[in-house]
Amino acid sequence: MSSTTTGQGAPPRRRGLTARGRRDAIWFLALALPNIVLIALFTYRPLLTNVYYSMLDWTLGSANATFIGLGNYVEFFTSPAGHASIRITVVFTLVTVGGSMVLGLLLALALNARIPGTAIARSAAFAPYVLSGVGVGLVWLFIFDPDFGVLAWFLRQLGLSSPEWMNDPTMALVMVMVVYIWKNLGYCAIVYLGGLQSLPQDVLQAAALDGAGPLRRFWSISLPLLSPTTFFLLITTMLSSLQAFDILRIMTPTGRGTNALIFESYLQAFGGYSRAGYSAAISVVLFLMLIVITVVQVRFVEKKVHYA
Repeated sequence: MSSTTTGQGAPPRRRGLTARGRRDAIWFLALALPNIVLIALFTYRPLLTNVYYSMLDWTLGSANATFIGLGNYVEFFTSPAGHASIRITVVFTLVTVGGSMVLGLLLALALNARIPGTAIARSAAFAPYVLSGVGVGLVWLFIFDPDFGVLAWFLRQLGLSSPEWMNDPTMALVMVMVVYIWKNLGYCAIVYLGGLQSLPQDVLQAAALDGAGPLRRFWSISLPLLSPTTFFLLITTMLSSLQAFDILRIMTPTGRGTNALIFESYLQAFGGYSRAGYSAAISVVLFLMLIVITVVQVRFVEKKVHYA
């Protein structure tokens, strides 16, 4: 009796991997290991190297560098230029993300109408998103030129004078925000259009039979059901705006009034200052900001998303 009890109470033996399990593990390593190695070499290694550089007082091209710990970070967070860069980044991101998503949703509602020519209109709306940021910036520079630009000519017809878009820091920021919203408007519109076309039509028809008008159906049914699409666009457009560079560099080469974090990092390293260590510190700040924003969105904002 005791031997039976002891046998029943003994812990079960751990079984090793079966032949199929070992074969699957080998295939997994064979397929995943090259990608893991590439990611480690070209993503995480440069990231860690950049963190190390951010703790150096190093002039770009110099063979010598001095370790100063968190000195670059202290300078960035205590200097007026650092505060201005953070403020510009926040304003630029909020305006471009909000403008692109709101206008993109309105454009998607228009493109969702079943009228002739919508296919051409959809292609035309999405086209700016796939264009080069350099080309877009150069074209819009001509439009915003205060002397010979198209916008200046139009304002003169109304008896108004054109603002000095390039010389006024505030107007320069407005200018690049307008261009960035225009470029990304088609992306938001097409994604929202896909969400609108996937809405359950029986629910909308039932609401219409119950007497709900178009506006009521949109606010009470369509918009909540579009929350997964909105959540996706919120993450992608915010990350894109925080890393916006090409349009800012082309339209405002000196960064006067438009020096968001990534542009400020470029200016500090390659814009005449040659402060590689300080530039690396700004890049690390931007990286941490991206992580925090993504975690907050996934952790808290996603709770308000209706997937069903």
